[in-house]
Amino acid sequence: MAKKDNAKKKDTAGKKEPAEKPSRGDAVRSAAAQAIEATAGQAGFTRERAQQLADELVHAASRFRETLEDLRPAGTDELRTLRERVAELEERVAKLERAPKRAAPRRRTVPAKAAAEPPAEPAVAPSAEPPAEPPPAS
Repeated sequence: MAKKDNAKKKDTAGKKEPAEKPSRGDAVRSAAAQAIEATAGQAGFTRERAQQLADELVHAASRFRETLEDLRPAGTDELRTLRERVAELEERVAKLERAPKRAAPRRRTVPAKAAAEPPAEPAVAPSAEPPAEPPPAS
């Protein structure tokens, strides 16, 4: 039997063994690794776009919240504050209505014609000296 074993050894020694054939699991792992490497560059873009969408969503939600707040009816605190302000205003109006009415001072008016004319020159007052006499006629 030793001869047969030697024969087998010679048969296998003369032939080169082919490289190990990858199993199906190794092939799947290799394909997955290649796919991940190929999409790694796109991941950054996808991450940025996802962040942009999240920011837009937050902005839209805040606008929606503001709109709802504007549309909601006034709360009890707001109504109480408004009632107090109306009462204060009613008191102020009542005080103004009770206050004695004073007649506004009348202003003297100047006739329109007199206002448009320039002021007249002052009249010459008679002087204490008699007027000069004309020289005698010869």
